[in-house]
Amino acid sequence: MSQNYHKLCQRFNRLFQLSHAMTFLGWDQAVMMPAGGNQPRANALAELASLRHELLTASDVGEWLDQAARESLSANEQASLREMHRRWRRSSCLPAELIHAKTLAGAKCEHAWRQQRLDNDWNGFLGNFREVVKLSREEAQLRQAASGGECDTPYDALLDLYCRGDSNQFIGQCFDRLKAELPALVQRIIEHQRSRETIQITGTFDVSQQQVLNNKLAAMLGFDFNTGRLDVSTHPFSTGVRGDQRICTRYRDDEFAQSLLATAHETGHASYESGLPEQWNGLPIGESHNMCIHESQSLLFEKQIFLSKAFNQHFTALMHEKLPQTQIWSSEALWRCYTVVEPGYIRVEADEVTYPMHVILRYEIESALINCEMEAEDIPDAWNDKMQSYLGVDTRGNYKDGCMQDIHWTDGSFGYFPSYTIGALNSVQFFHTIKQQNPDWQDRFARGDIQFVRDWLQQHIWQHGCFMEVQDMIQAATGQKTNPEFFLQHIRNRYLNEQY
Repeated sequence: MSQNYHKLCQRFNRLFQLSHAMTFLGWDQAVMMPAGGNQPRANALAELASLRHELLTASDVGEWLDQAARESLSANEQASLREMHRRWRRSSCLPAELIHAKTLAGAKCEHAWRQQRLDNDWNGFLGNFREVVKLSREEAQLRQAASGGECDTPYDALLDLYCRGDSNQFIGQCFDRLKAELPALVQRIIEHQRSRETIQITGTFDVSQQQVLNNKLAAMLGFDFNTGRLDVSTHPFSTGVRGDQRICTRYRDDEFAQSLLATAHETGHASYESGLPEQWNGLPIGESHNMCIHESQSLLFEKQIFLSKAFNQHFTALMHEKLPQTQIWSSEALWRCYTVVEPGYIRVEADEVTYPMHVILRYEIESALINCEMEAEDIPDAWNDKMQSYLGVDTRGNYKDGCMQDIHWTDGSFGYFPSYTIGALNSVQFFHTIKQQNPDWQDRFARGDIQFVRDWLQQHIWQHGCFMEVQDMIQAATGQKTNPEFFLQHIRNRYLNEQY
């Protein structure tokens, strides 16, 4: 190992330990901390974030990177150096003044948005939001300039933060294919589902028994409670490090499906993190890949495993035991309830079929916004036009259920939305390959056996960390790069043919 590369490993291991501490301070803040502790915790996290930034952007890191690049390194070390350089570049290309200004503008905009959304107050929101857009454009332009030609547009530079390896052009091509097919397919599915009987879940469902059921589900999906926890939070999420995973779901006593779906989803995230390569623990090469891969893992557990007819049949028997009032519904009736397709206003409530259209319209708007092809005040009209065209939903004057519904834009998190749908495409493509290699998959799911899925993911996705570029990894695993045709065929098979 070269001396400069060794120094880099030491520095990035130290950064990893700081991130470890921040991760669990953040988990505690969301799950356990009393409300009065918010400000001291925020101060502590801010101090740790400043220290982490200083250590990463210090001049010696840049010098070590330059010197290590000229030294003889193994293939693993070269890939590791590549990831170190990317993280250093992302952090060092922005002046501290811009980071500070954007943080303040985002905090101000997000705080005001919480009430402005309830009040349907677009004009009030717009004042703060313009400043967030202005600073996000500055950030995007600086990141593009520092990308060494990797980013064709300013928006590409923000996409790189969440969808690294999937360019704006590539994502646009995938989304164009979905746009060409999904609107008509949605109407066909709605017409098909009118001809079948669909139950309405009603009743009161004991939350303590729901908690037992969700723990059982996580364990069935492979979650290790010796190295993880399942808790309750306002919003479901997953966090942690290899060897210590924390997932959270939420419960309502008037239904049970949303907590189960969330638990399956977050178990997918946690499983990915738990399966990352131990030999690279603490180094960027050993971390999870872009959010398109992370979302693919959570969606595979939620949509491909839990929502499959075969697994649902197995799990419903356990549900009947823990929630006796559900015994009036068969597994088939519950599956049909879970898979109802209906266009609506709200992205987070959307079904598997209409969800991509919610993402695509956000992607089209935010890319135009960051590339200075649209101004903030143009968003409501553009939003309504696209909602009408893609989903047949009118949002005129309804800002709270339209362009003000998401938190992402309030703090300038532009570029994140595409990862949800590219993740969905990847999840289906991965699972298609798993099914081809395991033709008895439905029989195994019906017995509650999903270990073969975890084994495949460990071999083809998890153990690689960031060693390969993302599309190279997908092609090695499935035989081709991300291809929306797998998703479209899956939608036809599940929602028109009701195969699984």
